[in-house]
Amino acid sequence: MDAPIRVGAVSYLNAKPLYYNLKELAPNVDLVMDVPSQLAARLARGELDVALIPSVEYLRGVELGYEILPGFAIAARGAVRSVKLFSRVPFAEIKRLALDAGSRTSQALVQVWLDAVHKVRPSTIETLPLGTPVLESTADAVLVIGDRAMKVDESAFHAVVDLAEAWNKLTGLPFVFALWVVRAGADLGQLPQVLEKSRAEGLAHADDLAALHGPRLGLDVSTCYDYLTRVLSYELGEPEIAGLRRFAVMAAALDLAPEGVELVFHRRRDLAARR
Repeated sequence: MDAPIRVGAVSYLNAKPLYYNLKELAPNVDLVMDVPSQLAARLARGELDVALIPSVEYLRGVELGYEILPGFAIAARGAVRSVKLFSRVPFAEIKRLALDAGSRTSQALVQVWLDAVHKVRPSTIETLPLGTPVLESTADAVLVIGDRAMKVDESAFHAVVDLAEAWNKLTGLPFVFALWVVRAGADLGQLPQVLEKSRAEGLAHADDLAALHGPRLGLDVSTCYDYLTRVLSYELGEPEIAGLRRFAVMAAALDLAPEGVELVFHRRRDLAARR
């Protein structure tokens, strides 16, 4: 019997279409759920064969032989709603910044944006632990990601920015938050084709996903449906690749990622061997 393919995914609403019915479509998959930062750590330790990890962790893992599974992403071409910076002071006056512990890419994005737009590099950076309410942080500004970012009372803050929208205004490009990333030497077999079918079925059933998860998250169904079908992009096309490359350069300038990273895409080993 073939060894199971170990797949890591996140439970956030924004990822649901990417592994819709995956266990039914691929019974040989061992599906592991965790927050993005922990999935990145598990992939680095070789505990997963492929994982939906923050894009910045792909950049940081190139020396480990990481490869991008072509065509897939969690990206946004405008406002994303689920990645926000909540500030008690004007952005240019932020000195103490708290970062959501579940994030990696957004942690880098907020620092890139603050530096590029406001010439700010906070003197103190701390962690907002998972499960800690945003209003309990006493930092000047707090980065929040995922489902809970869509439920924070913005009226309690001086300024709030949607970081995907801010990135688009800065660069004119989409922002890529997460990628399916393959560990070095992993043989995925037919999994890429299965993941394509899973994504297609997930988007076709976005109304079901919204109806199932909206009430649990305290969000109305129409908001969830719009989020899954219009706000997010699950394609890794040329605009997304260009955005990822721009982010790589800007993150490297702040020592948040290695310099000179080239994007490497995964190919099925049997196909590669025939060339």
